[in-house]
Amino acid sequence: MNDYVLLSGRANLPLAKKIANILKKEIDSPITIFSDGEVRVRITPNLRARHVFIIQSTSSPVNDHLMELILMIDAAKRASARVITAIVPYFGYSRQDRKEMPRVPISSSTVAGMIQHAGADRIVTVDIHSEQQQGFVQIPWDNLYASYSLVPAIKSKKLVNLIIASPDKGGMTRATGYAKLLKAKGIALVYKERDITLNNKSETLGMIGDVKGKDVLIVDDMIDTAGTIVHAANYLKKQGARRVLASCAHGLFSGPALERINSSAIDEVISTDTINLRDEVIKNKKIKVASVAPLIAKAIKRINTGDSLTKDLFL
Repeated sequence: MNDYVLLSGRANLPLAKKIANILKKEIDSPITIFSDGEVRVRITPNLRARHVFIIQSTSSPVNDHLMELILMIDAAKRASARVITAIVPYFGYSRQDRKEMPRVPISSSTVAGMIQHAGADRIVTVDIHSEQQQGFVQIPWDNLYASYSLVPAIKSKKLVNLIIASPDKGGMTRATGYAKLLKAKGIALVYKERDITLNNKSETLGMIGDVKGKDVLIVDDMIDTAGTIVHAANYLKKQGARRVLASCAHGLFSGPALERINSSAIDEVISTDTINLRDEVIKNKKIKVASVAPLIAKAIKRINTGDSLTKDLFL
C-alpha cells in the first residue's frame, strides 16, 4: 500500500515538497517549457500499476497551471498508472460555478470535466468555493476543509469575546461552522451588494449582529483583491469592534490586495499555503500562514489505504 508516486507541477512546488517530506516520499516535478511556451511533461519514475497523486493548484497563471495538470494526468494514464488522484488545493475557475446571467459558461464544470476526461480517477480540493461542484463529474471528489489548519492558528491568538463574521450571506454556513469550532460568542453578517457585470466590485450596505467591544474574525474561502474583506473590516470597526482579524483558505492577494490590507482596519490575516505565496506576501507583517501540508498528507495516506477521510480531518 506504500507503493504510490507523488508528482507536482510548477504551481506550488514548496507545498508539494512539504507534503512529500511529511510522507517521507520523493516527489517528481516533470514539467519543462519549450522555447515557444508549450508545456513538456516527462515523468521519471515508473508508474505502471501504481497509485499516482498529482499535486497542482490551478492558481495564477491559471491556464498555464491547468494545462500542466491536464498533461501530467494524460502522461500518467498513458504510463499505465493504476489510479490517478488529482490533488488540487486551490481549484481555479471555482467561482464560475453557475449561470448568473445569459450567455456565460459554467467554467468550473468545464474545467472539472477536462480533468476527468484527461484520465483522473479522483479529485481532491481544499475549501472548494461551492460544494455542489463535486457533482460536476462522475468520479469521486473529496473536498477537505482548511479549518483543520486554520483553527489551531486562530486559537493561538487568544481572542476575547469572539464574534465570527461573514462578509456576505453566502458564507453564513462557513461562519456558523467556525463559530462552533472556536466556541464564539456569536455570529455577524455583513450585507453587501455586488454588480455581477463587474469583476471584484461590491459595496457594503449594513450588518446583522453586535460587535461593539468584541474581537471579530471575518472568515471567507478566499481573498483575491481584498476589496470585500477590507470593506467589511472597516465597516465592523466603525460599528465598535475592538479588533478585526480575517482568515481564508486561499490567499490570492491579487493586484492592490496588500496595499488595501495594510491601510485597513484589519489587524491580521491568517491564510493557508494552498497557493504559492509571493515573498512580499510572506514578509507582510499583517499576514500569517498556516500550512495545509499536514492535512493533505493525511488525506493522501488514507486515500491510498482506503481509510476514512472524515474520522478527524473534517474539523
